[in-house]
Amino acid sequence: MSKKKIRIALSGNPNSGKTTIFNALTGARQHIANYPGVTVEKKYGRTNHQGYEIEVVDLPGIYSLTAYSLEEIVARDYLLDEKPDVVVDIVDASNLDRNLYLALQFKELGVPLIIALNMMDVASSRGITIDTELLSHMLNAPVVPMVARTRSGIKALLDKVLEVAEREHEWHPELISYGGDIDQALDEIEEILQRSRFYDEKYAPRWLALKCVEGDDQVLRLMEREPILHDEIEAVCRRVSRHILNTLEEEPEGIIADHRYGYIAGITRKAVKRKIQSRLHLSDRLDKVLTDRILGPIIMLVVLYATYEFIFWASEAPVAWTESFFEWLKEVIFLVLPPGNLRSLLTSGVIDGVGGVLGFVPLIMFMFLAIAVMEDAGYMARVAYMLDRVLRWFGLHGNSVLAFLISGGISGGCAVPGILATRTLRDPKERITTILVVPFMNCGAKLPLFGVLIAAFFSKNEARMLFIFTLLSWAFALFSAKIIRSTVLRGPKTPFVMELPPYRVPTLKGLAIHTWERTWQYIKKAGTVILGFSILLWAVMTFPQLPQEQRDHYRAQRDSLEKAFLSHAQVRGLIHGKKELALLDKRFSSLIQDKGKGKETVQTDHPHSPVPALAEAAFRLKNGGRDLVEGMDPGLIKAAKVYLDYQEAMAQSLAFERRDALLHAFAGRIGKALETITRPLGFDYRVNIALIGGFAAKEIIVSTLGTAYSLGDTDSEEGTSLSDRLRNNPDWNPLKAFTLVIFSMLYVPCFVTLAMIRKEASWKWAGFSVAFNLLIAYTFSLFLYQVGSFLGLGL
Repeated sequence: MSKKKIRIALSGNPNSGKTTIFNALTGARQHIANYPGVTVEKKYGRTNHQGYEIEVVDLPGIYSLTAYSLEEIVARDYLLDEKPDVVVDIVDASNLDRNLYLALQFKELGVPLIIALNMMDVASSRGITIDTELLSHMLNAPVVPMVARTRSGIKALLDKVLEVAEREHEWHPELISYGGDIDQALDEIEEILQRSRFYDEKYAPRWLALKCVEGDDQVLRLMEREPILHDEIEAVCRRVSRHILNTLEEEPEGIIADHRYGYIAGITRKAVKRKIQSRLHLSDRLDKVLTDRILGPIIMLVVLYATYEFIFWASEAPVAWTESFFEWLKEVIFLVLPPGNLRSLLTSGVIDGVGGVLGFVPLIMFMFLAIAVMEDAGYMARVAYMLDRVLRWFGLHGNSVLAFLISGGISGGCAVPGILATRTLRDPKERITTILVVPFMNCGAKLPLFGVLIAAFFSKNEARMLFIFTLLSWAFALFSAKIIRSTVLRGPKTPFVMELPPYRVPTLKGLAIHTWERTWQYIKKAGTVILGFSILLWAVMTFPQLPQEQRDHYRAQRDSLEKAFLSHAQVRGLIHGKKELALLDKRFSSLIQDKGKGKETVQTDHPHSPVPALAEAAFRLKNGGRDLVEGMDPGLIKAAKVYLDYQEAMAQSLAFERRDALLHAFAGRIGKALETITRPLGFDYRVNIALIGGFAAKEIIVSTLGTAYSLGDTDSEEGTSLSDRLRNNPDWNPLKAFTLVIFSMLYVPCFVTLAMIRKEASWKWAGFSVAFNLLIAYTFSLFLYQVGSFLGLGL
């Protein structure tokens, strides 16, 4: 026997707990945050209750059913087009007057309505008592008290959904009086509309009449399909608008809103009791300090800096463990597989590529944890509130703050949901400007590169450098917005009102879920997109391979060096043939690795063999000079010096061969061709290849650098990290590292972000984003590198 099916829509004001209830009903894990604007598209889920299959649709958070923003249009169109069986309006019980404004509009539309009175615990803590039965009676709609965070009231809500779905099959618009003048106009328009069958099929005439008087653009455009009808209605609207302006000096829309709030006040005056409080509740008291004009920004910067200090402190050991794991894995592959393309693919392509990205999973995870704490506690909304004052000076809207924060305003976000968050902006120019500059934020994909370069060149000031990079990303985004708003997108600013949700203590379960979900997305991306591109980039960095004649040339060169070493007068009596030379190389490498890790090398050679002593002497000479070899046999010291010269010549020959091989491959040729443009920035062909790869995903910059420096350097077989390789490379210095951070922060968005810009704006703005970002990135990076070089900074 098939189940009966019901379709319900969840609606409500932003931050009313709508997504929490959606997750509780469906078992989904949609992202929840303690600030408005998290849900910007409708989402679907299913649940079963008492033999019914219930489809649950989570609509974007809205304040009204006007068509000012995309969320409001999405929610309203869904209700009118799909006509769900029941609409559940999630209402914040601690802010009842404001939240009932939307409920009243649902009543005017006539939908089968249930009021889910959420956050009853918060209302109670503020001394607010609600008579739910009286409220239900006065609204003529069922009211279900609940606390979604603890799942209290979920079953009662489902029971009520079934009851209403079984009982209500028709929509019954509520008639509310807006005063004599407007009521008369509504009657006239309704009469005109009732003469048209076309509008009766989908829209209630009274509701359409109300929207006409309110000046709803979407409804007025709909009327234009019947010109005669449109002209009659427009004449009525003009007349009532002129009359109200002359008599009340107010627009009809304002008078309608006043009557709605008056209607709500009449209800709450009877159904709600508030204790007279002589003191402010906790959230207000905290806000007096945390959002203070002077103290607020200072506290915000301190919180941000402390967050970065915590992240680097907490992730230091796990990052080292992860790096050690990948080094160990690489050593195993070197032991198991012979030299060749397969070993190169696994070590240079996969481990140095993907491993370089996965090595930063602990740092990313702690970053996401810190963000989750600030979101769930409600502090992120305060950050948005304080930054609104700043953003308006740069021509942006207050709601732009949310897009910035989601995109990585506190390092670790993503530009794709950030661009979606711009749907809350009403003005198209403010919205497109925000879309164009949010890719400048330090998203989580850029963090691995920042982590590698900070560890290599700024390891003594890790948190301070990330803090500086965060401030720079904001500065670049805001000044770029100022340029755009002053030139191609000039226009007036629109007003901004933001709700500050109450502070809450985050739950451990909530923090764990939010942190894990975001970290898992990062890991999945590394295991799929980044792995695929790493292999592809390894291939274009490996093929076509160096011609056989050149490989033979380098091999003959190394054979010649080996013969010269074995026949040297200082060595002949100590090392006899290639076998003992191989033992010496192995012993010398073990000493470097073991001493570097603070371990003692276990002697396994023959006790009378000179190999250990010679390796020890070479190691001491290499690391400490002649002071460390005092007391050793002079002949042994001379042989050790010859051995070090031989090692250097062999390494140089190998490096030249790898460099030539990389330059001969497809990627090397492209990277080399681009050096004409990037050389003034200090970038060579390997950095160019990495930046090209970064267009696919910013994490690939690190994985490609890992592969490029693995294929082209002599350290690749010693298990050193990318940070160590860059630090030890003579072509690198702090100035070059800083310039690369700035360039990667600003240059073209990844292709997923570009696709989102195309979807939310147009191809024209996606193309503008590429050209504009490249221009900004190149100009500032060129200025930085050239001025830094001239002044000798970071060289």
